[in-house]
Amino acid sequence: MDSLLSSSTSSSSSSFLRLLYTPTKYTLSRPQPLLLSLIAQGSRQRGPAAVSCAMGQSKEAKLWGGRFEESVTDAVERFTESISYDKQLYKHDIMGSRAHASMLAHQGLMSDSDRDSILQGLDQIEKQIEAGEFVWRTDREDVHMNIEAALTDLIGEPAKKLHTARSRNDQVLTDFRLWCRDAIDAILSFIKRLQVSLVTLAEKNEGLIVPGYTHMQRAQPVLLQHLLLAYVEQLERDAGRLLDCRVRLNFCPLGACALAGTGLPIDRFMTSKALGFTAPLRNSIDAVSDRDFVLEFLSANSIIAIHLSRIGEEWVMWASEEFGFLTPSDSVSTGSSIMPQKKNPDPMELVRGKSARVVGDLVSLLVLCKGLPHAYNRDLQEDKEPVFDSVKTIIGMLEVSAEFAQNITFNQERIKKALPAGHLDATTLADYLVKKASHYPWLAHCFYLPGGVPFRTSHDIVGRAVGCCVSKNCQLRDLSLDELRSINPVFEKDVYEFLGVENSIKKFCSYGSTGAECVASQLEYWISKLNIDRSSRH
Repeated sequence: MDSLLSSSTSSSSSSFLRLLYTPTKYTLSRPQPLLLSLIAQGSRQRGPAAVSCAMGQSKEAKLWGGRFEESVTDAVERFTESISYDKQLYKHDIMGSRAHASMLAHQGLMSDSDRDSILQGLDQIEKQIEAGEFVWRTDREDVHMNIEAALTDLIGEPAKKLHTARSRNDQVLTDFRLWCRDAIDAILSFIKRLQVSLVTLAEKNEGLIVPGYTHMQRAQPVLLQHLLLAYVEQLERDAGRLLDCRVRLNFCPLGACALAGTGLPIDRFMTSKALGFTAPLRNSIDAVSDRDFVLEFLSANSIIAIHLSRIGEEWVMWASEEFGFLTPSDSVSTGSSIMPQKKNPDPMELVRGKSARVVGDLVSLLVLCKGLPHAYNRDLQEDKEPVFDSVKTIIGMLEVSAEFAQNITFNQERIKKALPAGHLDATTLADYLVKKASHYPWLAHCFYLPGGVPFRTSHDIVGRAVGCCVSKNCQLRDLSLDELRSINPVFEKDVYEFLGVENSIKKFCSYGSTGAECVASQLEYWISKLNIDRSSRH
């Protein structure tokens, strides 16, 4: 994965974000009691209010209504509509319809003039939507029927040919896969922004040693750069998972129709290629019933959310008075309504909190799909809101985490004062004994073992040295050579080259370790991989 994040995603990401955050104009059909209005408009979705047929317009016959003698009740219509949220798919729905119309004409299933009328009509509808002039109607149920009905109003009979060899089952999944593909590209661009922010932050803090923790107890000294680059590594795997997901979702369901395909001579490979898919999905039943790609996408988002939550937890703790390791600037902090002294790292607290929301979106989809028979079921209408919410939330989390990283300073004096506690150099001292025995084989006779001091024995010796420090309320480097030798005669004067956090850091040399040279190498790798311009950082 030499280049997980291509610059080519930036333009598609920008248009996707406009689509994700653009408010929609809507009108209500008639006054309703306040409670019913709130329920109808708000509880069915997390975004803008639900929409209805325009003022003064009566309900029209459903495009599927040929065998029905009665229209659905208002309650059923409110409950079953999806236009209040799936209108986000309008751009991808129009893309799919353009490709489908072109294929139908190529295959002789509609005339070129009908195709041209359809394409021109779709262009007009897209412009109306983007100008906020398009009226979304709940009696037209969803984004597909709204656009098709509007197209029929606009160009007449040719529009009725557009649904040839197409069902809403394959149509919605085509739209949804296209939307998810763009969403992944957008998220990847935000992952890279955060990675760049973290690498830049690491470069600003060269040589700063911080306590490393296990079990939330002091463990070993590490370079702050090493810790920050650990976050970058996690984000890189997150990007890799999204790219893997993108590869698997990039197959086209269009032309699978309701579930069994069609007897008409369509060319699914033509539409697949026109829409940038790898190929058509092989099995038409699988094509309309599969939600693996959504589950995988939300799983990848959930892992990102967990990584961001862990960063958030760490930084919130470090910003507390008890730690005092970092200070966020005023631009990424909030205050208290009652306590005037407070300065809270709220953005990272919310990053931590919103991770639950992203995980919840995944769980909703898992439970939704758990008991569904093949092929399509209306339950699957409920797959979109959790995805839309997950994407919007994860982009917000990534964006604010990058902002926070760009607006914090690490309190070096406070960190240095905190370093002596916890005997962080104890493991380095145990390594000293192992290395000492390796350099002086005669020491093996002291332990009646060939090859020198076994690590477990070294561990015991250093443990007794730490116990001595605890009783004397001092650090390992404060013990005299005589005191160390009273524990074991293996110690020599060069032991003090291994004691203290600064000396301890110098002794790390294994690949990927916290040694200065190792971390410098890691930093250079990420500067190169992320194409960070050094000149812009100074």
